[in-house]
Amino acid sequence: MTNVGLPALLQQFFTDRLCNQMQASSNTIAGYRDTFQLLLRFASDRTGKTPTKLMIEDIGAELIGDFLTHIESERCNSARSRNTRLAAIRSFFRFVAMSDPAYMLHCQRILAMPGKRYVRRTVSFLDRAEMNAVLAAPDRSSWVGRRDHAILIVALQTGLRASELINLRRCDIVTGTGAHIRCEGKGRKQRCTPLRRETVKVLDVWIRERAGSNSDPLFPTIRGAKLSRDALEGIVRRHVLSASRFCPSLIGKRVSPHVLRHSTAMELLHHGVDQSVNSLWLGHESIETTQVYMHADMRLKEKALERIATTPSHPGRFCPDDNSSPSLKASDYAAQSRRNAPDHTRLSDRRGIIQASALCTLCRYRHKVHSTGREGRLHRPLATALEMSFTAKRSRYGSVTQAWLYDRTLRFLAW
Repeated sequence: MTNVGLPALLQQFFTDRLCNQMQASSNTIAGYRDTFQLLLRFASDRTGKTPTKLMIEDIGAELIGDFLTHIESERCNSARSRNTRLAAIRSFFRFVAMSDPAYMLHCQRILAMPGKRYVRRTVSFLDRAEMNAVLAAPDRSSWVGRRDHAILIVALQTGLRASELINLRRCDIVTGTGAHIRCEGKGRKQRCTPLRRETVKVLDVWIRERAGSNSDPLFPTIRGAKLSRDALEGIVRRHVLSASRFCPSLIGKRVSPHVLRHSTAMELLHHGVDQSVNSLWLGHESIETTQVYMHADMRLKEKALERIATTPSHPGRFCPDDNSSPSLKASDYAAQSRRNAPDHTRLSDRRGIIQASALCTLCRYRHKVHSTGREGRLHRPLATALEMSFTAKRSRYGSVTQAWLYDRTLRFLAW
């Protein structure tokens, strides 16, 4: 059996496997292309061979593991992007295992590489005030501003994906009775999304100004070409930055075209639209995909909390007793003193006696410890002795406030 080289297998994978057999979409093919561009460049730098000289044996499980670590650490890709790259590599090596069984064990080791787990964060979205600020950001006195305003209002009202938005054509807009937008979404699913009156008015003006044939892109560049995904992200980012001057809540918020889609879903959810209708509106494959918006909606949780009967509960307050630790604050002693209502006249008369007792205790224990060599500064055992003295003397005084005065006097004299 003659082994086929890496360049030939890679070409067969794209032309035969993806295009002819699977009829993969252009987005899938572009994603696989980007993955292998990065992988071949990394393998070429690691092995010192040009991409045309690489062999299947050069791309093993160890090199792929290093490549996945590289795109996370050097290119700052997330775990989800890393798993997407790994999925493309697995698809290729499954094809290699069927095309050339001589590499079966080599492919098996690569296919056994696991995906990486990641944190499932709640989706970010814009509230109504932020959406209005973003819509008001474009300067509609210019052609570019009117185009950007039409893009933003369509994105926020329909919840189209970025790929669906840039692929819209003039013939996809129906502005008469039952105005709607037709689009081909993920998985080649075609769907229609109704339009509000204000959106129809904006699109009517834009289509008349846009002119051109029905097959032309609805939102072109200045040169008339179709917008790229990067250009769409730049438009959203630019106007969000402009809107943040008037809407402070947008400052530091990362807003992408997909966040606009999340905002549409949350807006529908806040107005009581059923979850199945929400899934149909967004073109989800399954209704379970829409569950992520249920977790992000704090209003639903607040409404559920309001329906629960409140349990009577009052905050307590700590009340130290005579057996409490001597490390309590003076305010705690004072609070306990006020609660027990001691005789302040009697306490004032005994203050001198308590301070004299503390001074005698200090002199008595001073002879039992060693000095550090500096006048007025005693060795650590004195602190222990003072604590022992306080514990013994605390039982003699009925009031915690008196015990606290004794303790404070000892500490002041010691230092």
